[in-house]
Amino acid sequence: MESPTRIRLLLVDDHMIVRLGLRTVFEESADIEVVGEAGSVAEAIDAASRVKPDVVLMDMRLPDGSGVDACRRILAAHPQTRVAFLTSYEGEEAVFSAVLAGARGFLMKEIGSDSLLAAVRAVAAGHSILDPATTRAMAEKLKALSRSDVQDRTGGSLSAQEQKVLALVADGKTNKEIADALGLSDKTVKNHLSNIFQKLQVSRRAHAAAIFRERRGR
Repeated sequence: MESPTRIRLLLVDDHMIVRLGLRTVFEESADIEVVGEAGSVAEAIDAASRVKPDVVLMDMRLPDGSGVDACRRILAAHPQTRVAFLTSYEGEEAVFSAVLAGARGFLMKEIGSDSLLAAVRAVAAGHSILDPATTRAMAEKLKALSRSDVQDRTGGSLSAQEQKVLALVADGKTNKEIADALGLSDKTVKNHLSNIFQKLQVSRRAHAAAIFRERRGR
């Protein structure tokens, strides 16, 4: 009887000692194989193309940019890949950025080895692993923005399609899942997200946290 296919994992962290420790954890697992390592955004994008991992375990901060940008670019080229963040950089804003980029998980580096193994398996299986309390708060804010009466700072409103996209983002869906749910192409979903960010007057790499805080007080 053949053994089940192992989960192909790419480790992305700028600290070699962290990658070494992670590799040691996963080497003790029979169903997860570390197929590559990277220490920067550029290396992560290149490695993802070369080794074609099932899951990328990504740090939030990298020396040449943001792990969020690396996540977005990897998923744009390889939508079947799943990304989970493993970071010491916590907070609602970080989770929001990760989810908008299409990440399936957001984990803190204090996580235990057994929990980390379980999280990687869950992400590989298509589940989302996000802090429940933070995710609920983020979802409420996004759903508030997705209502028909939401307007940007110049008085224009989000289109009906943009509201649908935003509502699905609020549910933790990836760009690919949103495209499938709405019958759109990945490119169209990205265009809708870009329009949403433009209307909210934030950059593609930023998020709408400041606007959320403003609207929360209304």
